[in-house]
Amino acid sequence: MTDAEAATTALRDRARRLRRHATDAETLLWRALRAKALGVRFRRQHPVPPFVVDFACTEARLVIEVDGGQHGGPRDAARDEALQHQGWRVLRFWNNDITTNLEGVLAAITTALIAPHATIPSADACFRSNQENP
Repeated sequence: MTDAEAATTALRDRARRLRRHATDAETLLWRALRAKALGVRFRRQHPVPPFVVDFACTEARLVIEVDGGQHGGPRDAARDEALQHQGWRVLRFWNNDITTNLEGVLAAITTALIAPHATIPSADACFRSNQENP
């Protein structure tokens, strides 16, 4: 087995492990995204070498990352930059956003899918907008 094949196998195995041990927020978001609920297919714990991303829509080149307390620093910024360099757009949501404001999170994702070059609002901004215009 070549080094490249070994790396691919290791990445695939890591993705499988992550799917088996999803956080509550990841599970909640997956239930909302699966089966083309937003009109496109998302993949869960999808390998995008050298990373495994939480969710990816390959058709729209959109990555969604679900972040707990250990995220948000320079390491995530470098990861986002590397993914963007590969042509992916990255949305990040805190676990708390998903568990308390799933509607706003889905609205932000929908905005990213509809207008791929637009500035993407935060989940909180979408939630406030939906509350003001029921």
